[in-house]
Amino acid sequence: MDSFKLGFLLGLLVGEGHFGGDGKQPHITLRMHARHKQLFEWLTRNVPGSRLYGPYNHGGRNYYQWMLRGEGLKKMIPLLDNLPLAEISPVTYERYQKMKENYGLDKGDK
Repeated sequence: MDSFKLGFLLGLLVGEGHFGGDGKQPHITLRMHARHKQLFEWLTRNVPGSRLYGPYNHGGRNYYQWMLRGEGLKKMIPLLDNLPLAEISPVTYERYQKMKENYGLDKGDK
């Protein structure tokens, strides 16, 4: 991934990202209005192993959900670890670290 794509991904994760899991496996998710479909398609093309779900319509909301989990997430961990996430958004960094801790992820090698 080139520096522009990494920076763009970092911005999306800081602004909209959720770091968590389902109790069995970790995941990173982005949920945004359906009008951002092209953005989600770009993410799916540029982040190997990611998937796009939707569109969903709940409670008057119309949105897509992008997810990164499994091997795709494990391969992304070293890349994310090298981004200045702690410097740019301590709150996001804390959520990212908590996900890694909860699921035993250490630089993508577990």
